[in-house]
Amino acid sequence: MRRLEHKIPPPVLVLLALGLIWAIDRLDLDGSPLEGTPARVTALVVAALGLALGASGLAGFTRAGTTFDPHHIEEASALVVTGVYRFTRNPMYLGMVALSVAWALALGSIVGLVGSVLLVAALVRLQIRPEERALAARFGDDYERYRRSVRRWL
Repeated sequence: MRRLEHKIPPPVLVLLALGLIWAIDRLDLDGSPLEGTPARVTALVVAALGLALGASGLAGFTRAGTTFDPHHIEEASALVVTGVYRFTRNPMYLGMVALSVAWALALGSIVGLVGSVLLVAALVRLQIRPEERALAARFGDDYERYRRSVRRWL
């Protein structure tokens, strides 16, 4: 599995998860129990929060003048620990997961949330763990202190 680390860009993982959620919804395994306005409003709120989290994370990297390219984490010039990074170490990935949850809600598919769970697993295994290793190598004790004080997700 190590050979897949950093090989699939996170947006592609998100698109795969969204496709899986859509396919699960087409199977109608749960009878679409979340249909109607409340599910769609909830989906919009979750999507807006996801987009805000992702944009905030990206803005933090931009302000710090460091790379946000997950395939070149070794080029990071700064450890970003302010803003949204005080609450989550992975706001951009959390935003992506929120978008997949919003998609399942918008489609009315509880079973479709399996796609979001698989997205979390793929992000942790293929992106986050390798990034954590690279950040620990690059920033040493500063990263370890940060890692111990701020959760991976929330």
